[in-house]
Parts: sequence; C-alpha cells; structure tokens
Amino acid sequence: MLERRGIIVHPEELDNKWLDDIEKAGINVLGLHPVGGWRANLTLKEAVERHQTPEFQALLKRAKEMGVTVEYEAHALRYLMPKELFEEHPDWFRMDDKGERVSDHNMCAMNEEALEYLADSTEKLTRTLDTGSDRFFWWADDVEGGAVCHCDKCRDLSPSDQLMKITNAMLKGVKRVKPEGKIAFLAYHDALVPPTKVAADEGVFLEYAPIGRDSHRPMNDAGCEKNVSEGHALKELIAFFGKENSQVLEYWMDNSRFSNWTKPPKAMPLDEAVMKEDVAYYRGLGFESITSFGCYLGPDYRELHGQPPVQPYGDILKSVE
Repeated sequence: MLERRGIIVHPEELDNKWLDDIEKAGINVLGLHPVGGWRANLTLKEAVERHQTPEFQALLKRAKEMGVTVEYEAHALRYLMPKELFEEHPDWFRMDDKGERVSDHNMCAMNEEALEYLADSTEKLTRTLDTGSDRFFWWADDVEGGAVCHCDKCRDLSPSDQLMKITNAMLKGVKRVKPEGKIAFLAYHDALVPPTKVAADEGVFLEYAPIGRDSHRPMNDAGCEKNVSEGHALKELIAFFGKENSQVLEYWMDNSRFSNWTKPPKAMPLDEAVMKEDVAYYRGLGFESITSFGCYLGPDYRELHGQPPVQPYGDILKSVE
C-alpha cells in the first residue's frame, strides 16, 4: 500500500466532517493550503492567525489522534519577503526584463543578504506553523511567465535554478528549527525542468504539481498535448532529486480549479479511471507520496451538492502497491 496518502484543503474549509471523511477513506496526510494567487501573502497571514485559535488547535489535535500527519503547503515567498522591504532594500527584489527592480513577485535569487533574510523569516514561520511533521512546503510566489530576476548575477539562471537558490535558503531556516527537516522543491509552472547550475542542498525533495494538465486524460497519454508538455521532463526531475521523499501534488480532487477558482463551487465528479491510471504511472516512476488538492469541497460544497467523492479517492490510493 502507498505509505503516504494525502489530501490538501483550505484551512478555513477544514471541519470535523472533513476529518470524518479522511478517517473513513484511509487518508493519512492532511495538507493545509492557504489560497494562492496574488493574495497568497494575506491568506497565509490569515492561516497563521487561525492556526493559533483554540477551535483550529482542536481540529489539529483530533487529526493527530487519528494518526494523520498535518503539513502546511503554501505560496509563502511574498509573506516571507514582504514588499514593504523594497524601499530600503530594492536590490533584494527581482529585476524585470526592462532592467527595473520591482516588488511584485519572487526576489533576487543571488543577493546573499536577501537570502539570509529569507532564511530568518522562514525559521520564524516554521516555528509558528510547526505541526510535528519534518516535511515543509514553503513555495515561491504563485506566478508564471517570467517572474524571475534578470539582474547581472541572475540572468543566466533558469527559473528552476533561481527557485533552487530560494529553496536552499528556506531550507536553512527550516533546519534551524528541525535539524532533520526537509523542504519541497515545487516543480510547477516555469520550473517543470531540473536546475542545471544550482545543486539541491541535502534535505530538498521533489514535489511535482502539473497544474497545466488535462485532468480527463491520463498523464502518460502521448496523444494529449497538455499532459505531454507538463510531463516532458518528469523522469529528469526524478533523476535529479531522487525518489526518496518524492511527492506528486495532483488536481484530481481540486474543485477550486474545476470551479475556475470562483465560488459557489460546482459539483465535481471524480474521474476515477484517469486517477487510477495516473496513480499507477506515478508509482511506476518511483514517487513515494501522492496527494491532491481537495479545495472547494468544504461545508458550502456539501450543502449544495452533497458528499464529495473522498471515499473513492482514498480507495484508489489504498489500492496501489
């Protein structure tokens, strides 16, 4: 049986009914994902505040008693490197392709002072949102299409190389809290190929998230242009990072995506046939952990559409060797 069988929900959607469903479905990893996009720094701030409330702590305590590992997975960079720093430290932020320093997304990946600040702020966030797991998922900003640094030191680094520098810096902060701690390199959007110039520090593992895929065609369908594009370097990513701790972050249950990130949520049938093929494919490649976003399936979904397909999802994850 697959050792780590996960689901990822928005913190504000987590309730005891979700925990009931997780327990019945045999899911043993619960990811908490503050909403991404341009408000990711604000939703992470809200998640930090919610995390400290007695009501949310009671949910986390119950999950632990169920034997469920809880892990935050968040686009954290703008929270960790707030744009308010720009006025005093513009060189900490990325240079756009016009040669201007901008505070919109991500950062200068080669500024050592900025990377040390990032390590410090990651240490604080890791302490604040420590759930007991030694795996952390602090991601760069939720953008694509060139939101990288073009300064003299960064311009020859690919998006994956810049992300690798940033991820290594965040790992330093994680390890100050937990020496055995690990952090995910999120292969996503512009970083779907391995780095070529920056090595991964020990403790970085692969998390693969093919958001641009067609979720109604198997990932290894050679006739599906979207899936071929999203997966063209998957074997190279595994070769670079190794199979140990590797995780697939899928979208089979992501009703926020199927609802175009707009509420009220739509009804979401799980494409079980595609999921079964995908899970077998990923396991064949050597992935040790498989999870999926399960957002927009909370109380409002249940009120509108009834029970979401958590049980068949969990059954498929349990069925794979």
